[in-house]
Amino acid sequence: MLLLAPPLLAFGLVYLASLVALFVSSFWSVNPFTTEIEHIWNVDNYKTLWEASAYRTIALRTIGIAAAVTLADAVLAFPLAYFMARIASARSRTFLFIGVLLPLWSSYLVRVYIWRLILNHDGVLNWTLGKLFGVNVGIAYSNWAVWLIFTYVWLPFMILPVYGALERVPQSYIEASRDLGARGWMTFRRVVLPLALPGVVAGSIFTFSLTLGDYVTPLLAGGSSSQFIGNVVYDSVGISNNVPFAAAFAAVPLCVMAVYLLIARRLGAFEAM
Repeated sequence: MLLLAPPLLAFGLVYLASLVALFVSSFWSVNPFTTEIEHIWNVDNYKTLWEASAYRTIALRTIGIAAAVTLADAVLAFPLAYFMARIASARSRTFLFIGVLLPLWSSYLVRVYIWRLILNHDGVLNWTLGKLFGVNVGIAYSNWAVWLIFTYVWLPFMILPVYGALERVPQSYIEASRDLGARGWMTFRRVVLPLALPGVVAGSIFTFSLTLGDYVTPLLAGGSSSQFIGNVVYDSVGISNNVPFAAAFAAVPLCVMAVYLLIARRLGAFEAM
C-alpha cells in the first residue's frame, strides 16, 4: 500500500479530479455581455450540441473516421502480426520490430507534414499515378487524407497487441485443427481469429481513442469539411473563450470511450494488453 499510495494519489488528483472539473464546468455558461463564466447550473451546452446539426455532423464524422481508421489498421496489422508471430525467423522478427517501431521515434508533426507533401496536388502520389496511369486522385485536404494519415500514424499501436495475442496461440491448437480435417481458412476462422480477437480489440482501444481525441491532423491535413471534435474544443477555448461549451463537447468522446471500454472488457481485451 505504501508503494501504491503515491501513484494512486497522483492519479486521483491529476486525472480523475480534472475529469470531474471538466464535467462540472460543462454545466456552466458564459455571460454574452461580459464573457465571464457564470457558475449557474444548466444544460444549455448539451442542448446546443443536440439541436445544432453542425455539431452532430462533426461528432458523427469524428466517430466514423475513428472507426474507419481502426478497421483499416486491423486489416493491415493482422497479416503482418501473424507473419511476425508464427512464420518469421528470430532475426527477421527483430528487423520487423524495428521497422514497426522506427516511425514512433520521429516527431508526430514531421510524419503529418511528410504525408502532406505526399498527398499534395503536385506530390509524390499524384506524380506516380500520373506517370503510370495518367490519373490525379486529388485527396489532399480532405477526409480521405485525414483517414489515410491516421491509419499510418496509429498502425504500430495495432500491430503490437495483435502480435502479442497471436504469439500466445498454442501451436498444438492449430495442429489439432488440421488433424481434424480443417483447412486453412476454417482453422483461421474457428481457432486463430477467436484467440487473437482480444488483441485486436486491445489495439483498437489505442487507434480508436487516439483518433477520437486528435485535432492536429485534421487541422494540418484536412479541409474545411474535416473538422473534428478536438478542433471545435480548441476553437471554443482559444478563440471564443467558451470553456463550458468546450467542456461539454469534450465530454462526448469521453462518453463514447467509456462505452467502448466496457465492450472491450467483455471481449477480453484487457487480458491481451
